[in-house]
Amino acid sequence: MHRIGFGQAVLRRAAAIALAAIVLAIGQASGAFAAKPGSSAAAVAAPQEPPAQIRALLTLLGDPAVQKWLQKEGVAPVPAKPPKPKSPTSVSHYLDLQLGETRAHIAGLVAAVPDLPRQFTQAGDQIGDEVAGRGRFPISRLLALFVGLGFGVEALYRMATQRVRRRLDALPVASVGERLRLICERFLFAVGLVAAFAVGSLGAFLAFDWPPLLREIVFGYLVVFVVIRIGVVVSRLLLSPEIDRFRIIPMDGAAARFWSRRLRWFVGWFAFGFVTVGLLRTLGLSLAARELVAYVLGLGLLAIALEAAWRRPAPVPTVEGEAAPRHPRRGTQNVLLSVGFVVLWLLWVAKLMPSFWLLLIIIVLPLASVVTRRTVDHLLRPPGTPQVQDAIPSVTAVCIERGMRAVLIIAAVAVLAWGWGIPLDTITGEDTMAGRLVHGALSAVIIFLIADVLWQATKAAIDRKLAGAADPGVPNTDEARRRARLRTLLPIFRNVLFVVVIVVAAMMALSAMGVEIGPLIAGAGVIGVAIGFGAQSLVRDVIAGVFYLLDDAFRVGEYIQSGNYKGTVESFSFRSVRLRHQRGALYTVPFALLGAVQNQSRDWVIDKMTVGITYDSDVDKARKIIKQIGLELAQDPEFAPLIIEPLKMQGVDALGDFAVQIRMKMMTLPGENFVIRRKALAMIKQQFTANGIKFAFPTVQIASEAEPMQPEVRAAVAQRGLELAQPPAKVA
Repeated sequence: MHRIGFGQAVLRRAAAIALAAIVLAIGQASGAFAAKPGSSAAAVAAPQEPPAQIRALLTLLGDPAVQKWLQKEGVAPVPAKPPKPKSPTSVSHYLDLQLGETRAHIAGLVAAVPDLPRQFTQAGDQIGDEVAGRGRFPISRLLALFVGLGFGVEALYRMATQRVRRRLDALPVASVGERLRLICERFLFAVGLVAAFAVGSLGAFLAFDWPPLLREIVFGYLVVFVVIRIGVVVSRLLLSPEIDRFRIIPMDGAAARFWSRRLRWFVGWFAFGFVTVGLLRTLGLSLAARELVAYVLGLGLLAIALEAAWRRPAPVPTVEGEAAPRHPRRGTQNVLLSVGFVVLWLLWVAKLMPSFWLLLIIIVLPLASVVTRRTVDHLLRPPGTPQVQDAIPSVTAVCIERGMRAVLIIAAVAVLAWGWGIPLDTITGEDTMAGRLVHGALSAVIIFLIADVLWQATKAAIDRKLAGAADPGVPNTDEARRRARLRTLLPIFRNVLFVVVIVVAAMMALSAMGVEIGPLIAGAGVIGVAIGFGAQSLVRDVIAGVFYLLDDAFRVGEYIQSGNYKGTVESFSFRSVRLRHQRGALYTVPFALLGAVQNQSRDWVIDKMTVGITYDSDVDKARKIIKQIGLELAQDPEFAPLIIEPLKMQGVDALGDFAVQIRMKMMTLPGENFVIRRKALAMIKQQFTANGIKFAFPTVQIASEAEPMQPEVRAAVAQRGLELAQPPAKVA
C-alpha cells in the first residue's frame, strides 16, 4: 500500500509539472502573439471563463505543499515577498504606532471575554469525546498513576544510592577542593534523581499507545511535574535548606528555606501556565482567549514575586547576641521591586515587549551579578573562614566572578536582541552600514569585557602582593628590603598597566567598529611630541622618577633627605614623591627637584655621642663604665636585635675650657639609634653619678677686694628693698 501511494504521488507531481510547463508555454506564446502588431488577440477586450480542467490546475497550483515542491524543483518561480511595513519615520510616529497596536490588542481582549464560556465548553466537549468510555476522571487518575510511578522509581534510586548519600553526608569539607568535589558529586546525584523520576513517569507513559489528545494532555502535565522536580532538586542543590555546609549560595538557614520554597512555587506555576496555554491552542481556543488565560495565570507569578519581595528574611546579625541590623532603605527597595514587578505584568499585558524585556533585564541582571559574586566568594573561601568585607579576593575568584558577569551581560544582550526582534546573526553577516555597526558594537563590548577580566585579575594579584608586603618584617634583612621594593614599584606598575589596558582595549574596539586606528596612532604620536615640548618639566619629572626607581634610590617607608625636604616616603605618583616629616608635615616633591638624595634607612647607621666631664674625673674609669653599659644594652632582649656594634668609647675628643670631651659611638639598624641613644644616655648619667664622675658645665666665679658690708648697712638695704617691692598705695 505504501508503494502504491508513493507511486500515485509521483504520478500526480509529474502531471502537475507537465501541466505547469504547458500553462507557462501557452502563456509565453500568447504573450508573444499579443505583442505582434495587428494581431487579433490584441483586440480581445474581456477574458474568457477558463475550462474546468484549468480551474482544477490552478487550484492544485495554489496548494502550498505543491508550490513548495515546485519551488524546490525549480519549476515554478519564487513568489515575490510581501512588502515590509514601513518603519517609523520619527519617535512620535513610532509611539503612535505602539499605542495603536496596544489599543487594538486591549480591544481584542475585551471583545474575547464574552466568547470565553463557549470556547471552554467546546474544549471540554473535545476532551470528553476523546476520553469517552475511560472512566469518570481518567486524566486525573492517569496523572496520579504516572506521577506515583515516577516517585516510586525515584525512591528505588534513593534506596540503591543510600550508601552514596551517607558517604556524601559524612564527607569532610576542610578545604576548597573538597567543597568543590562535594558539589560535583551532589550535582551528579541530583541529575540521577531527576532522571529516575522522568523515566518512571514520562517513560512509563510513553511506553503505551494513547489517543492523540489524551496523550498530549497527560504528557504535558507530566512534564510539569518533571519541571517541578527539577526545581526542587536545584533549590536543594543551591540552597540546601537542611544542611548548612552543603549550601552554595551563602545565607542563613531561615533564608535558605524561604527562597527554596519560593523558587519551587515560581517554577511550578510557570511550568503549569506554559503547558496549559499550549494545550488550549490544541483545543482550538482563539489567540485572544489564550492570551486572557495567560495573563490571569501571570497574576499568580506576580503574587509570588510580590510576596517574596515583602516577606524576604532580614539579614542575620554578624555577632552572636547582637540585634539584627536595620536597613532604612529596605522599605524603599521593597516598594521599587513591587512597582517593577507590577509594571512588568502591565507591559506584558499591553504587549509592549521591547520595554518588558528591557525592564526585566534591568531588574534581573544586578541581582544575578550580586548573587554570582557572593557565591563565587563563598565557594572559593576556605571553610570555617569568616567573611571579611574588605578582604582582597584571589585571582581565581576574580577571574571566575568577572567571567560569569561577562557571560551574564552577553546573555542579557542576546535576550534583548531576541525580545526586540533584532536578528543579530543576520545583521552582523550583512555587508551594510547597520551590519558593520552592530558587529563592531558587539565586538567592542566583548573586547571591553575581556579587558575588564584581565585588569581585575592583574589588579587582584598586585593588591594581594601589596597586602603580603605591608608588614615590613625584621629590619635590615633581605626579606624586608624585598617587601619595601614591592611596596614601591607595584603601585606604579599597577597604574601603568591600567593605562595600557584601557588604551589597547579602546584601540581594539575602534578597530572592530571599522575605524582606521593607524592615523589615530600617528596623530597620538604627534600630539605626544607636542605635549612633551609644552610640558618639559612634567616629562623631566617622569623621566627622573623612572631613573630614581631604577637606581633603587629610595623605597616606601624609608627616611630620606634632599635639600630642605626630609621625611618618610609614603607614596609615589608619576611625577612626584610624598614625604612625611617627623613633625607631621607632608611634602609633595617633584622628582626633578630632588637632586642628590640622602637615604637614612639603608643597611646600618653609626650614632656618635659626646659627653663632657670635669678635669678631676677618672677618664679610664669612665671608659670602663661606658663599655659595660654597651655590653648590657647588647644583651638586652629589647635592644639586642637592633644593635650591630655595641656602644664603646673612642677616647678623649677635646680638652675644653671647662670640660674633657669624650667621644662614644655605636652601630645600629637604621632608624633604631634614637631609642638606644636615649637609653644609653640615661644609663651613663646614672652610672657616672654613682661612681663619682662629674659632668662638666660652665661656671662663673666673682671675687672682690673691698671691705665687707656692715650689718647695719646690710639691714637698711634689705629694708629699702622691701619698701620698693611693695605696690603703691591707691589715692582716695
